Amino acid sequence: MTKSVKWGIIVLIVLFIIGMIVYPRIKRELTASKNASEVPPAPQVRTQVLTIQAEVVKPQPLSEKIISTGSTIADEEVDLTFESSGKIVAIYFNEGTHVKEGDLLAKINDKPLQAQLKKLEAEVPLASDRVYRQRTLLEKDAVSQEAYEQVTTEYEKLMADIELVKANISQTELRAPFDGIIGLRFVSEGAYANSSTQIAKLTKISPIKIDFSIPESYAPDVSDGTRILFSLEGPDGRMQQYNATVYAVESKVDMETRTLRVRATYPNPNEAILPGRYLSVEITKREIKDALAVPSEAIIPEMGKSIIYVYRGGEAYPAEIQTGLRTESRVQVLEGIQAGDTVITTGVMQLRTGMKVNIEHLNQ
Repeated sequence: MTKSVKWGIIVLIVLFIIGMIVYPRIKRELTASKNASEVPPAPQVRTQVLTIQAEVVKPQPLSEKIISTGSTIADEEVDLTFESSGKIVAIYFNEGTHVKEGDLLAKINDKPLQAQLKKLEAEVPLASDRVYRQRTLLEKDAVSQEAYEQVTTEYEKLMADIELVKANISQTELRAPFDGIIGLRFVSEGAYANSSTQIAKLTKISPIKIDFSIPESYAPDVSDGTRILFSLEGPDGRMQQYNATVYAVESKVDMETRTLRVRATYPNPNEAILPGRYLSVEITKREIKDALAVPSEAIIPEMGKSIIYVYRGGEAYPAEIQTGLRTESRVQVLEGIQAGDTVITTGVMQLRTGMKVNIEHLNQ
């Protein structure tokens, strides 16, 4: 073997050894490069945009109201009964009809009283003649003063007895004490009635009264002459509103409910509203004509402060406000915003300063 061949073999052995050492490192680098090329690129971070609803602030009337519930009651109502006892001989009314004050409604037997009255009235001419004769004799000093006074007393007693019988006869008649509508009757002709027997019910519903209560704290705001608005369901199922006027306020607060009872009156033309109806009552306590107000759901209470978010250039920014009058759905803003500002009304708990927002609905 020549010397050049030996050196060739040595070189090959050295290259093989170097290849064995370097090959694992090159393989690892190639594998890492392949894996890196298979990893998808990182997604781009998108800015979150919240879809909201908003409202443009503008002056509007705002009222502070007292809300209550109550009932309609008759202006006058009475259970009709006789003042005396006896058999009912006649009923002169029709159920559910109007009657006038003084109309005869029913009658009980008064024949014994009529007979007694007739007897007493028959004695009147004789008694009157006796008084006349005794007066003539007294003027001539033919009789004593005592004899004249005796016949005069007998005459006056007779007339008093007649008045008593007439009063008893009037008690056998049932008459309407006021104009109204007579209800259903509870007796028939021939029935025996006494002072506790209810014949029917008489009600006067024009005008009609509104009976309701208010919290004791509102007592200074309601008095005689206060105007109210009451609502009740109409024949078509819709709520109908009517104006009434307070005419009386209870003199003390109910100790159990801590409320004050109030009554108002409504003319009730055509007697369209019946007693016993359930209704809601609304009293305007205070009214501001040009108030800046926002929906109550737009306000966030935070550390004793009231915060709202205002829309500016596609972003939401907080604003601290001072509140005033509150109603069921809106709150007056005294400071913190101006007319024309756009207030965010939905999703307010998700908002942050400078957050991108998209208005879905704008109430102008």
